[in-house]
Amino acid sequence: MRQTYEKELESLRQEILRMGEIVGQAIEDAVQSLARQDVELAKKVIAGDDVIDQMEADIEDRCMVLIARQQPMARDLRIVGTGLKITTDLERMGDHAFDIAKVTVRLANQPLIKPLVDIPRMARMAQKMLADSLEAYTKMDIALAEKVCLADNDVDDLYQQVFRELLTYMMEDPRTIGQATQLIFVGRYLERIADHATNISEWVIYLVTGQRLRKK
Repeated sequence: MRQTYEKELESLRQEILRMGEIVGQAIEDAVQSLARQDVELAKKVIAGDDVIDQMEADIEDRCMVLIARQQPMARDLRIVGTGLKITTDLERMGDHAFDIAKVTVRLANQPLIKPLVDIPRMARMAQKMLADSLEAYTKMDIALAEKVCLADNDVDDLYQQVFRELLTYMMEDPRTIGQATQLIFVGRYLERIADHATNISEWVIYLVTGQRLRKK
């Protein structure tokens, strides 16, 4: 009985990791679609959001069935509960990739007011945080999870830099307001993706230690 339960938990963990890989690719494709103004790639990201949403629903159902059948306690309950929380954060990341792809479609016929440098850099940082948070989940690595939490400060700082730069563009040339506003939204979406990676890392710490980090 216990062996079957352990297999179900491992299968659940693998499905969460697979969802994480799909979300990571969606973020990569969304930012690339914006930088290249590739509308077809953006449409692929938009269409793929349904897959991510369905995965979240399926994983939630599996967690509920596990809770109902096994009535887990202590660490086992934390494993299932953490799975639910991580899945929610991944789904929200997918939503932000969807939002970025929508910006690509909106700006499709406009030359970019500047080459995108810091936004792709923010994306790489957020993607690294996501990959590291999932690795921390796989290995139950608290040190790596804490490293992800600290990296969020760097993304926040870069977002503020992007915001100030785009605000300057708007002040110097009101014709850029529409596009610059859209790019600020993209920066905000990436900043939120980093926040969700931080959440995942905090759930990993909770899973291993049973202690919740206090938000500062």
